[in-house]
Amino acid sequence: MDFQGEFELLLRACYPLLYIPTCEEERVEAVIRDCAQKLGNRAVYCWDFVEGYQGNPNSEGVGKRNPLQALELVEKLPANIGGIFILRDFHRFLEDIAIARKLRNLARSLKSQPKNLVLLSPDVRIPAELTEVITVLDFPLPARSEIQAEIQKLLLTMGQTLDSKLLEELARSAQGLSLERIRRVLTRCLASHGHIEPEDVELILEEKRQSIRQTQILDFYPATERISDIGGLDNLKEWLLRRGGAFGERARSYGLPYPRGLLLVGIQGTGKSLTAKAIAHHWHLPLLRLDVGRLFGGLVGESEARTRQMIALAEALAPCIFWIDEIDKAFAGVDGRGDGGTTSRVFGTFITWLAEKTSPVFVVATANNIQSLPPELLRKGRFDEIFFVGLPSEQEREAIFNVHLSRLRPHNLPAYDLKRLAYETPDFSGAEIEQILIEAMHLGFSQNRDFTTDDILEAASQLIPLARTAQEQIQQLQAWAAAGKARLASRDSRFNGLL
Repeated sequence: MDFQGEFELLLRACYPLLYIPTCEEERVEAVIRDCAQKLGNRAVYCWDFVEGYQGNPNSEGVGKRNPLQALELVEKLPANIGGIFILRDFHRFLEDIAIARKLRNLARSLKSQPKNLVLLSPDVRIPAELTEVITVLDFPLPARSEIQAEIQKLLLTMGQTLDSKLLEELARSAQGLSLERIRRVLTRCLASHGHIEPEDVELILEEKRQSIRQTQILDFYPATERISDIGGLDNLKEWLLRRGGAFGERARSYGLPYPRGLLLVGIQGTGKSLTAKAIAHHWHLPLLRLDVGRLFGGLVGESEARTRQMIALAEALAPCIFWIDEIDKAFAGVDGRGDGGTTSRVFGTFITWLAEKTSPVFVVATANNIQSLPPELLRKGRFDEIFFVGLPSEQEREAIFNVHLSRLRPHNLPAYDLKRLAYETPDFSGAEIEQILIEAMHLGFSQNRDFTTDDILEAASQLIPLARTAQEQIQQLQAWAAAGKARLASRDSRFNGLL
């Protein structure tokens, strides 16, 4: 049931106190007025602290700077006369003992009257004594169809039309924004060049980045890396390419469900984070990066509320890629010792969402230490697949050198002996290969010449790879992968002869 249907049902059922957490006052009030007309043209009264009641000549200015007087007006109206009383920002007064007591008294008397109080607030703040009498009703951000209708309405006023493909792209890029923000950014496009064009999608995405920044939980991460920037990992790349069109309408018509996500487990510096960025770029989807540390707040219940906010925001921005880097560190304390069970509750909310979500949010989680991951996270149903990303083989190292040198020295690539470089760097990860190339560039730059294959080998001889400094941990990880616990990301996977 959509919001309007549920709201009308609660009005007919005489729910006296309704609480709607939303920043879209104008939009939700328009929906409430539509519902009021359908239910016998009930009167709608709007109140705020500065102006008091507005829009009704018999109550104009009543309750100005006096929230208790605003509630007393409800009692003064005859019991048989219906009305919906919209109280803006009323959450700020709920801690007042007089206001709380008055609301509880009204909840009793309004059960048999066609009157309803609707409290509007940006977030949910309900004192314990009011939880039994207040019903919270979520007001979702505009759906794609609503966004398309708003775009077409704006275009109609400008005498412009758009082809269906661009209209669909604009609506999809605007998902997750309030209707007011969408109007604002579209007006900016029209003010800039008099019409809407394909390049304006980037302006909408910038508005979305601004919206996400304000939450301070998710980051809108720029994804410029391509699948071709990943050296090796052929099994993983093939799996991703096969699912490239799974978010489109053609896939829905075929009966395919949305892909759920990936868990990438492996040695540090082997390209797990790079893969998350490349997926977003290849699938043309926004990349949201979760900083798990921001989820945990100091107040009781704050962490759980932020987790629900994070999930709601991700689903509102769908379809999107939801990237959780180093998830093993985020939930290492899931046993709850020392934090009053906060980590356990946040983790429980998160994995329940992973299992039950139906929205097109593709979750990419990366982990280095499989031993610290709770077993509930690894069971089937949370992710579509778990891939092990190991150290690159000689052939893959050659591909990695080729990727980096093609970017650094595209005009001089044949001068580098890629096969020799790959052969001379056993146990090196992709990140370590990138580091020795930077060191080789420093060598060449300090001597006023270009760097050579010998400079790269010199840099490699001075770097001790992680495969040697953390040999025991890597052995355990490789043993876990060799036991068939995860799918291998590379066709030419190797375990360095350590098993």
